[in-house]
Amino acid sequence: MSDDAPRDANGVNPEKELSAENLPGQRGEGGEEIRVQRGMFGANNGGDTSGYGGLVRSVRLPGPANRPYGGWFDEVADELEGALEEQGLLPENAIEKTVVDRGEITFHIEREHLVRVARTLRDDPALRFELCTGVSGVHYPGDKGRELHAVYHLRSITHNRVIRLEVSCPDSDPHIPSLVSVYPTNDWHERETYDFFGIVFDGHPALTRIMMPDDWQGFPQRKDYPLGGIPVEYKGAQIPAPDQRRSYS
Repeated sequence: MSDDAPRDANGVNPEKELSAENLPGQRGEGGEEIRVQRGMFGANNGGDTSGYGGLVRSVRLPGPANRPYGGWFDEVADELEGALEEQGLLPENAIEKTVVDRGEITFHIEREHLVRVARTLRDDPALRFELCTGVSGVHYPGDKGRELHAVYHLRSITHNRVIRLEVSCPDSDPHIPSLVSVYPTNDWHERETYDFFGIVFDGHPALTRIMMPDDWQGFPQRKDYPLGGIPVEYKGAQIPAPDQRRSYS
């Protein structure tokens, strides 16, 4: 876009078609669009200090994959589904969708079946995902009804494989079962995710804040958390709070 190109109030050239081909880092028409983001970080309650205030791109979640997934992905999916059936649980009731994206496989699990699926992945001899390296929180305010996501990274030391489990829940009911009984190392990871995102891990032995003060209000890594803060003193210089820094628009 040239410097003299016409722009609307949001700094976007209205003559530029906002199609998938014109937006960076897109998945084409695949996946599910949950919002259109303006600027580098989508800030909408203050000045965009990134210098990319005119950037417009859609935020898409990858859609479900179709079989064959490729490589060992099909073997893991078959073994998991078979093991769940042996326990009297229909796989389609536990696995919301299976996503293969950028060479990685993610099983989206219904939250009420998370513990059983995790225990199956850990204990089944053909799966043996013995290690969970933690849980990461994600907040998509535009993903209505499932705004909060918890992502678990599982590794099979026996078979040298890595997969992900992803579970979602709404802002209005931010509860997900704890996996500490299956993977004890998740203890502090679940506390951190609760601290920053407000996901309540039911059954956790001691779900308390781990980084923020006990009386802190709100959850700082949610995308709707206000940008305001306190000035930071750095080598004698006073750095203003984020919402007080100058805008590049």
